[in-house]
Amino acid sequence: MRFARMRRGGETLGVSLPRLSREVYVLGVIAFFVMVGFGVVVPVLPVYVRSFGVGYLEIGAVVSAFALMRFVSSPFTGRLIDWAGERVILASGIGIVAVSSGLVGVAQNYPQLLLLRGAGGVGSAMFTVAAMTLLLGSTAPGFRARAIGFYQGGFLLGGMAGPALGGLLATISLTAPFFFYAATLAVAGILGLVLLRPVRGGVVAAAGPAPERIPFRTVLRDTRFRAACIANFSTGWNSFGVRNALIPVLVVEVLRGPTAWSGIAFAFAAVAQTVALAPAARFVDIVGRRPAIIGAFLVAGLTILAVPFSPNIIVLTILLCLYGVASAFMGTAPAASVGDAAGAGGGRPVSVFSMFSDLGAIVGPLAAGFLVDSASYPVAFGVGALLFFATSVYALRMPRQARPA
Repeated sequence: MRFARMRRGGETLGVSLPRLSREVYVLGVIAFFVMVGFGVVVPVLPVYVRSFGVGYLEIGAVVSAFALMRFVSSPFTGRLIDWAGERVILASGIGIVAVSSGLVGVAQNYPQLLLLRGAGGVGSAMFTVAAMTLLLGSTAPGFRARAIGFYQGGFLLGGMAGPALGGLLATISLTAPFFFYAATLAVAGILGLVLLRPVRGGVVAAAGPAPERIPFRTVLRDTRFRAACIANFSTGWNSFGVRNALIPVLVVEVLRGPTAWSGIAFAFAAVAQTVALAPAARFVDIVGRRPAIIGAFLVAGLTILAVPFSPNIIVLTILLCLYGVASAFMGTAPAASVGDAAGAGGGRPVSVFSMFSDLGAIVGPLAAGFLVDSASYPVAFGVGALLFFATSVYALRMPRQARPA
């Protein structure tokens, strides 16, 4: 908390001006380095796995192993955070991903590669849950969405820069991106250890007693927390199962366009989300979490529902940009709601919240693919839209307060 001196009638007043904490800025920079490295690996990973002489099922298994191990290890991560603290678990998780990614580059066979990617999923869960727990605990309630927006902005900027670097590094060798990823993660881990302050009870250590911890069972009964978990599940389902998995295929098979069209459309959507992030976060903090979730998930549902009926790539790109704008709200409002409900509740609420996204990311691609094979694209996209609509409806039960107390 910062203070400014203001004068009124010759009298000096101390006026509290809350700002984003140092932890938020550090976490945003860490997010950038993590995502740059991840973005470098993404376009190369399937080709690298294929070089081991395996089929497409084995390629999918490598991707699923990462998400599955994130899901399985998230509950334990919450308890580890309560025991060792956010800073230690964050740096340890980044270290695990760094080492496993570097070893992927020297893997001798497919089973080694699969195990190493699974280990990376464990480290990723540790980093993700610890970072969000620290982010929520080090920020005043009225600034939570803006803190989350800054943090996610680091991911978005890194995600836009990474794939271009990945393509360049791939011209050197298929293993170079994995060593680069390990290096960027090492930088991120060192930044976390050096610049992040120790925390106590879910908040940055400061003078005075630590705030009272909200029991986990109380958090589970909170409508705000439940709405956030439903929102995270529907976002994971649609982002990975519908948007990322089906739209590239739809572009080729339905719109009869080249695969490059998907990358261009996604790039425009990423720019739209990045531009909308700051105003969306401000809206969530000032107007409220409830209207942001209701409106954003309604818009996202209508957008996803319309995607399979796009007559051309221009309309599809416009729809994806609208989805990107909605995603700016969908990424900030639910996470801020977790912070409102959990307070200094430690890592367990955040780990459960994260698990819902991972579960959606695991089940969504399988279900969406099955629905396309057995029915049609509109049915697959329609189921995803129904999940978004259900989130909006459940969010009507959230408290109506414009700002969290």
